[in-house]
Amino acid sequence: MIHHLSIAARDPQHVAGVLAEIMGGKAVPFPPNPGSFFALQLDEHGSGVEVYPAGTELRPGGEVGGGFVRKEPRQFAPTHFALSVTTDRNTVEKIEVWVENEQMVEVLPPEYAAEYLAWTKPADIASRMASAPTHRERIAAAE
Repeated sequence: MIHHLSIAARDPQHVAGVLAEIMGGKAVPFPPNPGSFFALQLDEHGSGVEVYPAGTELRPGGEVGGGFVRKEPRQFAPTHFALSVTTDRNTVEKIEVWVENEQMVEVLPPEYAAEYLAWTKPADIASRMASAPTHRERIAAAE
């Protein structure tokens, strides 16, 4: 289980606030990296998303094993995540799932989370991944 992850945004406070709203949680400042915010789901797993200022990198070293460095921000990244929430499907469908139109968040209301968990059952996941359509096949099927 992943308890939290981090992403970067040009407006970390706003992005954390939207994510917290989707999760039914709360956004709070994240003091270890000034200008950052932590969107907390307020569940029993400590689930959340740390939102750093754009251009933040994590680098190894130092007394605590790593530190924050600011560089020139990138526009797009390959990172995305699926976020299970208790928010209903209709509400989720009204909310933007691209953070600042640069980073994708798959928001899974309860019925979508159930589908995801059924699809990823340990006994079936390897064969399902092997037979999953490629990007081009998915586009062709949608046309």
